[in-house]
Amino acid sequence: MQQNLTLDQIQNFEGKYPKQLWYLFFSEMWERFCFYGMRGMLTFFMINQLFMDEKVANLQYGATQAFVYAFTFIGGLFADKILGFRKSLFWGGLLMITGSCILAVDPKQFFFLGISFNIIGTGFFKPNISTMVGALYKNGDVRRDAGFSLFYSGINVGALLGGYACIAIGKGTFLTSIVPPHLTWNVAFALAAIVMTISLITFTYTRRSMGPIGLSPFEAANGENAENSKKWYEYVVYLGALAVVPVIMKMVANTQYTDWFMYIIGPFSLLYLFYEMTKHTAAEVKKLIAALLFILFSVVFWAIFEQAGGSLSIFAANNVGDKLFGAITLDPNGVNNAANSLFVIIFAPLLGLIWIAMAKKKIEPNTVVKFGLGFLFLGFAFYTFYATRFFADLRGMTSLDIFTLAYFIVTLGELCLSPIGLSIMTKLSPTRLQGIMMGMWFLASAYGQYVAGLFGASIVSDVENATAMDKLISYTEGYKQFALYAIIAGVILIVISPLMRKLMQDVK
Repeated sequence: MQQNLTLDQIQNFEGKYPKQLWYLFFSEMWERFCFYGMRGMLTFFMINQLFMDEKVANLQYGATQAFVYAFTFIGGLFADKILGFRKSLFWGGLLMITGSCILAVDPKQFFFLGISFNIIGTGFFKPNISTMVGALYKNGDVRRDAGFSLFYSGINVGALLGGYACIAIGKGTFLTSIVPPHLTWNVAFALAAIVMTISLITFTYTRRSMGPIGLSPFEAANGENAENSKKWYEYVVYLGALAVVPVIMKMVANTQYTDWFMYIIGPFSLLYLFYEMTKHTAAEVKKLIAALLFILFSVVFWAIFEQAGGSLSIFAANNVGDKLFGAITLDPNGVNNAANSLFVIIFAPLLGLIWIAMAKKKIEPNTVVKFGLGFLFLGFAFYTFYATRFFADLRGMTSLDIFTLAYFIVTLGELCLSPIGLSIMTKLSPTRLQGIMMGMWFLASAYGQYVAGLFGASIVSDVENATAMDKLISYTEGYKQFALYAIIAGVILIVISPLMRKLMQDVK
């Protein structure tokens, strides 16, 4: 494998995609198998194995996912200032493997302990691999959006496989001839640990092709000797990450602590960003303000989108049938976790090529309009979730076909916003703040997850001993409200797009 590449050699690639993008693609794919496998199991496991009621499970899901994404901000900060992206990725992967192994031993007894390791590990892993993708491109390279779209499809290959396999194995509807009934959840969590190990091996083997991308800031600036003199900084980060595990465990188990945490971390991160802005030029500050506006709108998007892991998981279990096209039997929770990912795999590369073709003809919609379109599609999707009530039988069971169609429309919205969002954070951020701004992007997801839990809890039926029909009416009425919120946000974004373009200046 070629070593000692310069940044110019990497960025001056021929064709549509740099070869390093494929290495990061596969490493991220297996990590996302682990992450989305876990995500898909959380709400169902809490209700059916830990015996939480639906409202509490929604809040608990929102709290857990909020911590996952909040720690991406912290992970991005430590990667920027101390570890570098490579070491941060490796450390995060080790923590995630540890957490998954703990859950595999006894998921009921060690649930919050294992989840806490995964929260911290994801924080170190997730924002930094996305930043490395951005570093493969020069500023102004029109192929960047297509690269992020392809990378995003890699995320979803893992999400498809893990999202369906883990929950279906846990429920005992998949690989039933192999997995003993009393060990289904142990095996499901163990599978997450195995694939995370594959991800880490993949990254370790291919990282030499990355040239200077992802090195520790000490090593990048002053060479190996300087890095060795600062080694104790790294050890402090590693020990600190382990030391906060019991704190996170306590805070995740009690959603009131999550409320306090979210009230603090958001204002703190904004104050830190404003402080960093004082070190930059007026032009750079305008771009950072534009990035911040994108981040604020994304909170609304994820609060609605992430019903997938909370209320829609419950809805799938209680109200969705198991027949696709009247003939194919599928676990509805597996479809809930995997359908979106399947559609992304199919359409993300196609949409990336469409953006390139439109850019060549100078008719590509700008980033702000793409964001607005993402919200409009999300709104139409949740109107489709609402419409499932019109296809229900007298038992309150509705069509898996319409449910899947709604996820197809969700995917169109996600592809307009999320991969473009990852790309725009790297475009608008100065080099020294890219890890932090990517962390801020995922911190917005944390607030989205937090609000998603509140939204999901708010639409749980208040009827005591609610029937499946009661739940169907309650959840679908909530989805109609979420659809309205999304469409309003999309219209606002499109209206203010001229102002946003001025702030973004030369960034397209």
